[in-house]
Amino acid sequence: MFELPIVEQKEPRRKKPDWLRVKLPIGESYKKVRKLVDSYNLHTICQSGSCPNMGECWGAGTATFMILGNTCTRSCSFCAVKTGRPPEYDEDEPRRVAEAIQLMGVKHAVITSVNRDERKDRGAEIWYQTVKQTKELTPGTTIETLIPDVRATWDALERMISAGQEVVSHNMETVEALYRKVRPQAKYKRSLEQIQRTKDFGKRTKSGIMVGLGETDEQVFKIMDDLLEHGCDVITIGQYLQPTKMHLEVDSYVHPDKFAEYKEVGLKKGFDFVESGPLVRSSYHAERHL
Repeated sequence: MFELPIVEQKEPRRKKPDWLRVKLPIGESYKKVRKLVDSYNLHTICQSGSCPNMGECWGAGTATFMILGNTCTRSCSFCAVKTGRPPEYDEDEPRRVAEAIQLMGVKHAVITSVNRDERKDRGAEIWYQTVKQTKELTPGTTIETLIPDVRATWDALERMISAGQEVVSHNMETVEALYRKVRPQAKYKRSLEQIQRTKDFGKRTKSGIMVGLGETDEQVFKIMDDLLEHGCDVITIGQYLQPTKMHLEVDSYVHPDKFAEYKEVGLKKGFDFVESGPLVRSSYHAERHL
């Protein structure tokens, strides 16, 4: 008698709780932003990073622009942005980003980028020109730049943050104990030093972390202390969501009550502003703390 082979069943992926449901992107504002991004041949972290808030933010007429291309030289195990050797270096990109921000009419613009480790200046000149040209076109627009790890290339850092932006953010992403697993090409203390140097330069500083990767409360509270000791003014805390089956699995879905606790603890410890919630991302409601 013919017998079917026994197939080992994998555990089903953990079901998302109700508090992580998001609305589908719809509406005229969403369509307008989508058309603008496409027509100017721009990248957004909203799309490349599979952000769950894209519908809400684009529906409100805002987007976080991602400069220096759409391919990152890092291979972080949590991030949906594709990795490899970037083929492009678009010197006209600053102009297009500045014009798109002007056409959107936003009061607070957020700009981020992939890592460009293959370049000696880490992409600093494109960063500088993007902020500078945006300020020239829309001097009333405040700007937040979410910059990558410059690998201790401190002259590149100074160039990146010297064009007039009001806020400079650099995400720690996770607690120190999980760095090798989550950010294998980054260093915890080096990122802290980058934040400290940014603060010493006179900028308002910001960082973000994800939870649900296997960290403990004590580790979350420790990274809060470390950030405060290194001059961080604002922290964002959000739920890690697995972008594809190739990325790290979610260890746990953190309840909204725990996020409320993190916010309360963070404010008591001394942060100027804490944005904490399941769907919070680095640039989510970024204008609120300025």
